[in-house]
Amino acid sequence: MKPVLQEIFDVLDDRKDEMIALRRNFHQHPELSFHETETARKIAAFYDGKDCTVMTHVGGGNGILVDIQGGKPGKHIAIRADFDALPIQEETDVPFASTVPGVMHACGHDGHTAYMMILADTLIQFKDQIAGTIRVIHQPAEEVAPGGSKGMIEAGCLDGIDNVFGIHVMSTMKVGNVYVHPGAVHTGRATFQVKMTGKGGHGSAPQDANDAIVAAAQFVSSVQTIVSRRVGPFDAATVTIGSFDGKGSANVIKETVTLAGDVRIMDESLRPVVETEFRRLLAGTCEAFGITYELDYQNDYPVCMNDPEMTQLVADAVEKAAIPEVVAVKECGPQTASEDFSYYALERPSCFFFVGAHTPGTPIYPHHNPKFTIDEDCLLIAAKSMASIVVTYLDQE
Repeated sequence: MKPVLQEIFDVLDDRKDEMIALRRNFHQHPELSFHETETARKIAAFYDGKDCTVMTHVGGGNGILVDIQGGKPGKHIAIRADFDALPIQEETDVPFASTVPGVMHACGHDGHTAYMMILADTLIQFKDQIAGTIRVIHQPAEEVAPGGSKGMIEAGCLDGIDNVFGIHVMSTMKVGNVYVHPGAVHTGRATFQVKMTGKGGHGSAPQDANDAIVAAAQFVSSVQTIVSRRVGPFDAATVTIGSFDGKGSANVIKETVTLAGDVRIMDESLRPVVETEFRRLLAGTCEAFGITYELDYQNDYPVCMNDPEMTQLVADAVEKAAIPEVVAVKECGPQTASEDFSYYALERPSCFFFVGAHTPGTPIYPHHNPKFTIDEDCLLIAAKSMASIVVTYLDQE
């Protein structure tokens, strides 16, 4: 281990409680995607007077870039953390629970921001011993398409950057472990909304009406054949109808029904396959039942691709650093959720990896669950893991 990395670890050890306090403060005051103005203000204020360059309102929104210039020339690395919350009513009993009704940090972005701020401040302290430039990307709006990363990239956040690294803490993975996977690591996504319109009428005279609920129910069933009959058995895809809005009265034949849902794919070649079949089935169903439809089908986050070389660098750096809190570096396989880190990976060879945040022996609540929680030991592990990657990467000849 390079001496400077051990010095960085020592400082991070001393600042663990500060890291946790920051995370809890953000957790108590969550803000939704594209509306994180107070969170962005707190982040920017943290860097006031520090020996770094800070850019705010990047991409015309709440994005923040922090540039840390090393003591000698070298490569340019970017490390990213997101900071938006979700429209979920918190159901935990922690003393630092959300104070905002209906809004919660149910995905760990509060932890991402807290560890990154303390890590960045520590890297500033040791920057004269580091070659190259470190760009810290504090990114808003990961949860909502088109995603905060896209706007920040369009605004130039990757200009001059060679490679990008990011961490997600995972409540479903054991604390003490760091997880990596080369290649496709997160699914690509599309979302849709369909309004199906028939002819309303009295429940006692269905022949005089045209029931949109019957047509919509048929479509819900038939759309599942996309995965079972149009996607190969060794490929991964899902089509989910997450909302069926057809509420009415018991004796009234419904005139309109609105469906909403999403599509996930692990190979971009499947994107047009699923969309084409979705549109064909929808049109055929509506034609068969003699009803009309309106479709809003949006392709958004691409498949997140981890560069094999950068992924190996992550695994090697964390293992060789011999971080006391890290039990093992493991292969985790692809993850079914989607991530707008994928846009960075389209632009630069990148690696997005995971830090376990589940305490063994306690209930597992997945991300986006109202009881979501993390083992806060994961924050120090995330900070030390990313520190080992930064130092190892910038020490390359």
